[in-house]
Amino acid sequence: MWSRMKKGDRGPSENLGSLDKKFLWHPFSQMSDWEAEEPLVIVGGEGVYLEDVQGKRYLDGVSSLWCNVHGHGHPLIVEAVSRQSQELAHSTFLGLTHPSAILLAEKLIGLAPEGLTRVFYSDSGATAVEVALKMAFQYWQQKSPQTRRKKNFIALTQAYHGDTLGAVSVGGIDLFHEVYRPLLFHVQRAEAPYCYRCPFEKTYPECEIFCAGEMEEVVRQHAGETAAFILEPIVQGAGGMINAPPGFLSRVRKICDEFEILLIADEVATGFGRTGKMFACEHEGVRPDLLCLAKGVTGGTLPLAATLATEEIYSAFLGPRESKTFFHGHTYTGNPIACAAALANLEIFERQRTLEKMPEKIELLCRELKPFLDLRHVGNVRQAGFMVGIELVLDRASKSPYPGEGRIGHQVTLEARRRGLITRPLGNVIVLLPPLSTSPRELQEMVRITYESIRAVTESA
Repeated sequence: MWSRMKKGDRGPSENLGSLDKKFLWHPFSQMSDWEAEEPLVIVGGEGVYLEDVQGKRYLDGVSSLWCNVHGHGHPLIVEAVSRQSQELAHSTFLGLTHPSAILLAEKLIGLAPEGLTRVFYSDSGATAVEVALKMAFQYWQQKSPQTRRKKNFIALTQAYHGDTLGAVSVGGIDLFHEVYRPLLFHVQRAEAPYCYRCPFEKTYPECEIFCAGEMEEVVRQHAGETAAFILEPIVQGAGGMINAPPGFLSRVRKICDEFEILLIADEVATGFGRTGKMFACEHEGVRPDLLCLAKGVTGGTLPLAATLATEEIYSAFLGPRESKTFFHGHTYTGNPIACAAALANLEIFERQRTLEKMPEKIELLCRELKPFLDLRHVGNVRQAGFMVGIELVLDRASKSPYPGEGRIGHQVTLEARRRGLITRPLGNVIVLLPPLSTSPRELQEMVRITYESIRAVTESA
């Protein structure tokens, strides 16, 4: 391993760090800040730990950007990837097929909400969303002459659906998306159900989900021209781990049915057990018309995404006219190695009864998070399963946020790193999103470091 190289060999952290700064451009990173800091060079992973080039181990508190499920280096996934790479590394999915993709599609349909019957593979969460948007648009164009007006979309504020242009168009985070506004198509917005900072100045549950009523009015006004409503069910991840109140999702489904628009559920972040169920839609018994999956589908090993559709949507693309074809695809669509990793990932869910073990660990995490509200600068703690957002505020009474230039969230994550925990902020929100395999002891250690890091930074700021 790199960490065991002798001094003087090419590869010590100072050499790798300087090479990184010379040649690389990192995602979602202000590179002037990156160049001023010492890069953390990760060379290994085992279980819920990552190891740097110096041999120091860190708890992976964000599942390597919300995708690792059963821990790093799980032997079943490693063996599946090795076996498949020897048999067939890649073959185009345009006009051909292969066993791993077929068997994985069967598995996904068996796990998904009833009524989703078709799987379209792509490469990432953003591409899964692009596929869903294009399918929804083309479906109405081909359904009948009367439905061709349905070309637009409705999305929530504070939404994040990826970084390709269609996904950015339905996204709603100005910090990420505003600069690209001239490139995007217009989208109608409904207010996100952000109970801690309710835009309607209401209080849940007395409000009776007032935001859902306002959302219904947006749909009512634009239903005739709307192809689909897209949302992240239960939790808006990159918006700040914003939890929808119980009943909001099922209300969206009911409204979409009433006004004859499709519902796209973006479960890129919430799928594969993150909220305690295989898919977040299950919490309210909702079946979307299109379901977007990625991140955890391979257990956090290889890029793969899938968009699941109903048979009704699929049927609208059938011939005889060539123009009804869905003209979308990627070079590595349905890559055999990625599909093999995904099959192994789902096998682990079954063998280790992963979801059966989640309620006890979720309850433990809930108990461990309670003391955070004793900290003066913690305004709100939000949890849905293993998805946690801890919102830091300058003043709790007024909920006034820390100014952006102070980068308080970034400071907390640097402090956590020094203490042996990898996490990443969303502005002033500290995210904790452990792999599902995290043991109770490891979970407690992650929470302890997060608590101490927040206290150390906010009480000295």
